Formats: sequence, structure tokens, C-alpha cells
Amino acid sequence: MALEELLESTLNNMGYELVEIERLAHNKLIRIFVDKVGGITIDDCVVISNHLSHLFAVENIDYGRLEVSSPGLDRPLRKETDFSRFIGETIKLKLHVPIQGQKNFTGILREVNNGIIKLEIDGKVLDLELSNLGKARLVPKL
Repeated sequence: MALEELLESTLNNMGYELVEIERLAHNKLIRIFVDKVGGITIDDCVVISNHLSHLFAVENIDYGRLEVSSPGLDRPLRKETDFSRFIGETIKLKLHVPIQGQKNFTGILREVNNGIIKLEIDGKVLDLELSNLGKARLVPKL
């Protein structure tokens, strides 16, 4: 089983969502970003870290250091479920292929349906295909 699948399954069973994995080969670092409704606490990170340390030993996953963290206020959005969860929030995104000569957009996420997101920008709604998204993040509320 691939690391991402193992983490996704394990974290879901623990009540958490896997947001992102970073692996740095030079120091064997595995950095995992997790989330849950209501946000992640330090105690959540400790519980997850302890559980994954044992799991990695059982599964013979070679690593030097494990870091577990919240995705932060500017949480990345990747899956359709991520977008569904944050309808009504302001997001910033970058497209692979430009639309009307533009790749970068910031607006209010209005809807997600069948791989299409509706982004409201200055009162106008733009339909964007999830498959064309390079990066998407929440815009923090400060």
C-alpha cells in the first residue's frame, strides 16, 4: 500500500483528514498536514504522531523524522470534498491553463458540482474545472 493510501485510511479511521504529505529525501523527513472540523490542536498532533510512529514501525516505513501539523489558515484545497467543505469562503487559486488570459483568481467559492467550481469575483460568477487547478488555498480571515 502506498504511503498516501495508508495515511488516508489510518487518519480517516482516527477522525482526521489527510491534507498534504511532504517527503524530503535528504533527511528522511515525512511532514504530514492534517485537519478536522473545528481545527487541529497540539494534542491532536501528539496523538497522531504517536500512532503513526507505531504504524510506520509495523509497516517498515523508513523515515528519519516525522512532523504532524495543521494545514494553517491558508489551507490548501485539492479534492472536491475540500471545496464543498469551504463553500462561502474566499479562496485564491492558480490555473494550469489561463482563462481569458488570466491564471490567478481570488474570489468567493459559491458552488462545487461534478468537477466544476463556481467562483464569484466582483459580483460575477466564473465556472472553473477542478482539473485545470494548479493550486488553491483559503484566504485567511484575520
